[in-house]
Amino acid sequence: MADYQGKKVIIIGLGLTGLSCVDFFLARGVTPRVMDTRVTPPGLDKLPVSVERWLGSLNDDWLQAADLIVASPGMALAHPALRDAADAGVEIVGDIELFCREAQAPIVAITGSNGKSTVTRLVGEMAEAAGWQVGVGGNIGLPALMLLDRPAQLYVLELSSFQLETTSSLKAAAATILNVSEDHMDRYPLGMQQYRAAKLRIYEQASVCVVNADDVMTLPVRGLDSRCVSFGIATGDYRLSSEAGVSWLNVKGENVLKTSEMTLVGQHNHTNALAALALAGAVGLPLASSLQALTTFSGLAHRFQIAHQRNGVRWINDSKATNVGSTEAALKGLEVQGTLWLLLGGDGKSADFSPLTRYLQGDSVRIWCFGRDAEALAALRPEIATLTETLAEAMTQIAAQVQPGDMVLLSPACASLDQFKNFEQRGDAFTQLAKELG
Repeated sequence: MADYQGKKVIIIGLGLTGLSCVDFFLARGVTPRVMDTRVTPPGLDKLPVSVERWLGSLNDDWLQAADLIVASPGMALAHPALRDAADAGVEIVGDIELFCREAQAPIVAITGSNGKSTVTRLVGEMAEAAGWQVGVGGNIGLPALMLLDRPAQLYVLELSSFQLETTSSLKAAAATILNVSEDHMDRYPLGMQQYRAAKLRIYEQASVCVVNADDVMTLPVRGLDSRCVSFGIATGDYRLSSEAGVSWLNVKGENVLKTSEMTLVGQHNHTNALAALALAGAVGLPLASSLQALTTFSGLAHRFQIAHQRNGVRWINDSKATNVGSTEAALKGLEVQGTLWLLLGGDGKSADFSPLTRYLQGDSVRIWCFGRDAEALAALRPEIATLTETLAEAMTQIAAQVQPGDMVLLSPACASLDQFKNFEQRGDAFTQLAKELG
């Protein structure tokens, strides 16, 4: 465990994670300073009066005088003020690094462009099904430092590329990069390889690397090695198989669970389940209890979730699809009896939408595009596209045309912040409208 006594500590970014960092240092007899570029950041009312704060901008003098800066994942290390501090020899870490220095139980670490929240929750459920005390958090649920306050035999952390950039002490018992597709290109100006490099940090000191056999971008820099276990659709140690028309989860050559016995639907969720099984197996969780967890886990809100079903029409809320890769995952292997009415739109974060084109072919697809990047999305296949200003307008028009066997899918391929507070609010709006209109 690290000793922070006598250190001048700056925490950048408040909110729940920032407050967890403040509490972490206060409990160790160190009073940090806090700064936030927002004038009234969330959590400000819970900040102890003893803690100095600087709001509305960064204070270069404070940063230059610090011994340690704990930066929010939302603060790019490329920011000039942080670059100057680093050049002056100031150590810059994130809350995950602080956690890794203290954690006494094995860590399962999960990253990827898509599916990481589902897999994180699944591994947590598998540990609980085995009777283990487990702490689940990081980029989902509780900030990692809050997990240190309770006993745990295992930690399961969802980690973003931003969090991994400031983490060097992670020694995961099992780590995975589920997939790598274009996302956050506004943060990674050098492109996909820069983004991938941030994610690859998760493997550096891992005992087991769980890789996606269908995505070479998830492999360690030196390729497959003795640490690697693989999952995939048709290949891998953990894969999908078909026998007499029945789809199975297959573990090392043995069919272990029919996918029809799972509550999760969609091929992408079945591969998420395989990744979770591989991670669980790597840390010694029993296969039987892990399979049991798969039969009861119903998924996370806003992730390919049936929002409403009536008159033979399914309305699916996949609002968490905030990037192209996530929408691709939803469309890959999708089976619809009638017409697919696909809702796309929002802020594309400078992404290339063209990979979606292959899923928009045929006569049984219609796309409805709304929000900031509606025109760019409609250009994927203009003859089947309709432009509207808002999600509500699109849904109202679709509701007047749907037939039994159709699916209305909100899988926007974009962030929601141009018209909504977050993807949850967008998904809630979709669900409410589906129930009213359907």
